[in-house]
Amino acid sequence: MISTLGKIFTDLFIRYMPSAYVFALLLTLFTGLMALIWTDASLMNVLSGWYDGFWSLLAFGMQIILVIVTAYSIAQSDPVEKGINWIARFIKTPGQVYLFVLISSALFSLISFGMIVIVAILARELAIRVKGLNYPFLIACVYFGMGSWVAGASSSIALLLNTEDNFLIEAGILSELIPTAYTLGSNLNLVMILLFIVVCPFLFLILIPKNSKQKELSDLLILDNLQKESSVKEEADSYKLPFKAVSDILNNSAFLQITISIFGFIYIGNYFYLNGFDLNFNIIIFMFLILGLFLHRTPLRYSISMKRSSSNISGILFQYPFYAGIMGIMFSTGLGDKIGEIQSSFATMTNYPFLAYVSGGLVNFAIPSAGGEFAVIGPSIISVVKDLGAGLSELEVTAMIARASMAIAYGESLSNALQPFYLLIIFPVMAAGTKLQARDIMGFFVIPFVLFFIIQSVLLVYMPL
Repeated sequence: MISTLGKIFTDLFIRYMPSAYVFALLLTLFTGLMALIWTDASLMNVLSGWYDGFWSLLAFGMQIILVIVTAYSIAQSDPVEKGINWIARFIKTPGQVYLFVLISSALFSLISFGMIVIVAILARELAIRVKGLNYPFLIACVYFGMGSWVAGASSSIALLLNTEDNFLIEAGILSELIPTAYTLGSNLNLVMILLFIVVCPFLFLILIPKNSKQKELSDLLILDNLQKESSVKEEADSYKLPFKAVSDILNNSAFLQITISIFGFIYIGNYFYLNGFDLNFNIIIFMFLILGLFLHRTPLRYSISMKRSSSNISGILFQYPFYAGIMGIMFSTGLGDKIGEIQSSFATMTNYPFLAYVSGGLVNFAIPSAGGEFAVIGPSIISVVKDLGAGLSELEVTAMIARASMAIAYGESLSNALQPFYLLIIFPVMAAGTKLQARDIMGFFVIPFVLFFIIQSVLLVYMPL
């Protein structure tokens, strides 16, 4: 019955949900209209905020692109390809693939959601080798498992609260840092992690579509074949001149590239020695870059791998600015503050975590960036929590702020299941060369979304930190 219900939702999304780009255009118009109705902003205020915001996620967009291409480059190296072949020996049925991908997605994303690219690459390779897989459902497994990032080492809101001189302290909203013991190390967060590692795989295994007819990767390819392209090494060898040349020696110099990679590893070791296990996009990209240099060994091989890796990133290049423009409208018109104030006006000592959770989910549709979203609604929600906690001890108020802040983060993460923004991270890898669009995937998330929403809401209100 549950799998039948899942099929109904999938069919509805296929019929009615537009492409991710059209979704972004519709959301832009909706956000602008809401700003005109709910705030005092004029049309030119809205348009100016939209224009200014257009450029605010350029660095973030480039970081996402570099995570994808550097990770994909690693996957094309000989050692990783051999590793994938070794893993494939033990995973031979569709059920095993789904389970392995779900657990891997949750575990890798606890390190950083940028690591999901590695899982996406592995999942696609398994789809080539294992028959009977419903490929859109496999993409859904990769994507939903990524939600665990919010409880892991790169949880941006939790890290922000524990960052020296963060904007909340500078604005006087907080008087001191909130240690990660109250957020990432809390009992509440540990249960959220188990929710993704244990409950999520069990739920998706129940939802496995009964039929994979015309849904395997081979069925969805535009060119209608899975012919393996030449390896990076083979292509590099084909460029060599028929006679000895200095250019060939330099292009294929292992010494040159390995030396650079060794210096890179030295820096990475020193970084973690000085900062502990402090992950951010920049250090992850640098690690992927240096590891790729080391695994490919020569400049020519690495250049070829990066050229291949960069062939499917157009969606990120032109869609991210539109979401940045939506964020600009929210900031410039005060629409984000308005939403936070409306939610906060109903807050009580019992329901404030739930209201923060819902706020995080709603605002995420317009600002699909946890840090940017928290900058918009975080201050107003924290102020309300402090008012509710008047008369309580400082430790109790700190715990309340930590719970409300993480509630925003959990809501932001879960609502990604209903909007296709972060599918742009996975699609360049998993949908490359296929006919797939977001509408083919999103229907699988309806039942998991509803169940996770109920479970997380109960935990946020009643689970002790």
